[in-house]
Amino acid sequence: MIDSSKYGPWAVIAGGSEAVGAEFAHQLARAGLNLLLIARKEGPLEETAEAVRQHGTEVRTLSQDLVAPDAVEAIAAATADLEVGLLILNAGANTYGHEFVTGDLEAFRAVATLNIDRKLELTHLLGRPMAERGRGGIIIVGSVTGFVGCEVMSVYSASKAFSRVFAEGLWLEMRDRGVDVLALTAGPTRTPAMDRAGLDFDAAGIVASDPADVAREGLEHLADGPVWVVGEHYEKARTLSGFPRRDQVLAEAAAVREMMGV
Repeated sequence: MIDSSKYGPWAVIAGGSEAVGAEFAHQLARAGLNLLLIARKEGPLEETAEAVRQHGTEVRTLSQDLVAPDAVEAIAAATADLEVGLLILNAGANTYGHEFVTGDLEAFRAVATLNIDRKLELTHLLGRPMAERGRGGIIIVGSVTGFVGCEVMSVYSASKAFSRVFAEGLWLEMRDRGVDVLALTAGPTRTPAMDRAGLDFDAAGIVASDPADVAREGLEHLADGPVWVVGEHYEKARTLSGFPRRDQVLAEAAAVREMMGV
């Protein structure tokens, strides 16, 4: 599935403690890559790391809140002695949902910090050595939400759009440097984070992915950038990219309300 000589010996997974991130860890460990898993909650992070070690590879952990001001400095220190051939930016859940003009601006800034600033900074930190070595891969996990503006999630959906367009430009720059770049676009996925958000996976018309399938498609199609949409959500991404925008935005708003049960 994954070529350890091109993408190894170490992979870094930001958001590596559960669901899609944990599945990336298991699949990469089975392919023989060593791993640095980064997540905010130490308990789930260590549980995942211990399970992944059963595949026989080295697994390090870093319990780190990516929004914290010292996050990039801590990750730089944790990777200083590692040859990182694969970076997976999987952290990026919506941490604050609210109507924008009546919401907490600092909370919105935290959403942007997690989904934009940290992706830029970690890609710059670990992508440059890949380009210098002439090999490696970067996966930026995104969402079909990034194809359309969403009420109560305006900053989140905009940040996901940024990630996708950034990945497209990065792909252009890195493709002749031996580094694969992929914006892996997922739809509703059966994860603890989405359960906590109150998504109704049984709502009419909702198609939810399994985390293992999302990770598998990302690794299988890493060289098929700049964008790969997880299978069952491809047509929705095509539709949401269409015009007139008014129709797409209103239709998606209705679908989100139904999925959230509001």
